Amino acid sequence: MLKIKNLSTYYFTDDKVIKAVDDVSLTIGDKEFFGLVGPSGCGKSTLGLSIMKLIDTPGRIVRGSVMLDGLDLLSLNGPELAKVRGAGISMIFQDPFTCLNPVITVGEQVSEAIRYHLGSGRKEAMDRAVELFNMVKIDTPGKRYHNYPHELSGGMRQRVMIAMAVSCGAKFIIADEPTTALDVTTQRGIMELLAELKEKQGLSVLLISHNTGLVQKYCTRAAEMSGGRITDERKDT
Repeated sequence: MLKIKNLSTYYFTDDKVIKAVDDVSLTIGDKEFFGLVGPSGCGKSTLGLSIMKLIDTPGRIVRGSVMLDGLDLLSLNGPELAKVRGAGISMIFQDPFTCLNPVITVGEQVSEAIRYHLGSGRKEAMDRAVELFNMVKIDTPGKRYHNYPHELSGGMRQRVMIAMAVSCGAKFIIADEPTTALDVTTQRGIMELLAELKEKQGLSVLLISHNTGLVQKYCTRAAEMSGGRITDERKDT
């Protein structure tokens, strides 16, 4: 489903070039739960951002391709990418608080994505958002729709991000350290939710994590990164 070939993302400073992702090739299959592990600073989060073409200056994707069902994401322009992000591929970030707009209710933020990608009316999008909140096990979803991000716990905010990621039919989800800031019990709930959605909705999931225990428990295959490169790839974790 996703084929990464010779992907390289470098950061250019005044005195040096940092090779955050250096000649990485990976293939992640349809409906696969794939783990990417490695220490902080190894380049795994940059790889996730590169797949989504979300690299900011002074970073630059210098070469390679990212094929999603035969479509090269890196060749797309801004408007073309906007249509694919959310509807074809989505990303769950490690800190939902910084990703959610603090002055718009979480329900409206999910509804907005639904209206944009699916062309739904306001009422239809609202009903769909409440349905999604229920699906990701947010308690009293109708009430939570009207909450602002700061009114929710970290675990609830992450569930909102998961709801948003799957709201428009994306079949490939990048989960970048989705449990880092959560306690152990909440971590387990988030991972079990991802695994459940993967099975029920036929998702492919790329789990980026430094937690090898989580990867071993939930992923069928995994790769290890170090210094911007893939150093090991394993089956049947």
